[in-house]
Amino acid sequence: MQIVRTIPELRAALAKRPGRPAFVPTMGNLHDGHIALVHQARPLGDTLVSSIFVNRLQFLPHEDFDSYPRTWDADCARLQAAGCDIVFAPREADLYPEPQTFRLQPDPQLADMLEGHFRPGFFAGVCTVVMKLFSAVFFASGGGTAVFGKKDYQQLMVIRRMVQQFALPVEVVAGDTARAPDGLALSSRNGYLSEAERAEAVQLSLALRALAHEAVAAGPDLPAQLPALEQRAQQALAARGWQPDYLTVRRRGDLQPPQTGAAGDALVVLGAARLGKTRLIDNLEV
Repeated sequence: MQIVRTIPELRAALAKRPGRPAFVPTMGNLHDGHIALVHQARPLGDTLVSSIFVNRLQFLPHEDFDSYPRTWDADCARLQAAGCDIVFAPREADLYPEPQTFRLQPDPQLADMLEGHFRPGFFAGVCTVVMKLFSAVFFASGGGTAVFGKKDYQQLMVIRRMVQQFALPVEVVAGDTARAPDGLALSSRNGYLSEAERAEAVQLSLALRALAHEAVAAGPDLPAQLPALEQRAQQALAARGWQPDYLTVRRRGDLQPPQTGAAGDALVVLGAARLGKTRLIDNLEV
């Protein structure tokens, strides 16, 4: 497994390899969910590339950029065992050698709701770094495949829309959310949880499952019932000591609320809530 730090080094390494890359971007602190994406990407390209970069641009000033876990040695060992060919691990000065004053502004109709509402500027930071990573990884080959997890559902949709609107030669493939045996979605931030909080954390996925069940039961009347269903779901979590940001039912196609007369739309239930000092997100396709 080759480790490269700069964009020129990455492009030079890929130029020596025939075919098209498959790419899995990460911020490190890898868990089984990341490794599942790496295994999924392995047969989708001729060279498997994974990046490790904690992107300052997608963190708000009060968020955990400085304390975000960096587990370099363990991450490299896991990627090597998973069959990764190249690890692109730029330092901040490598990826942003000067202030990144040019930034991508995603469609507010998709990016300013849900996560974008509670974390303003988050998706602009995500799109900017992903565009730069795509430029670095796919420059030599003219295109390839990138794998993103469904756990960050809105992020996946924003990236897909960006690729479509800029006509990038990249196929974005979705990977299913990896879960612990009790149903908790795997996340790098789960490591922040105390033992008691970890036992409680599964309640987010259980709340989403209950909301999904109620949404299905509501049938054509879902648009009318939805505000009350969402409020009840948030109140139930709050009663357990959580601080919910949202628990909601949206259309998979555009993350807008289901509309009257649009029965049969594929739906997704999404939630974000803070447990102690840790903010967790999850979703379930209905």
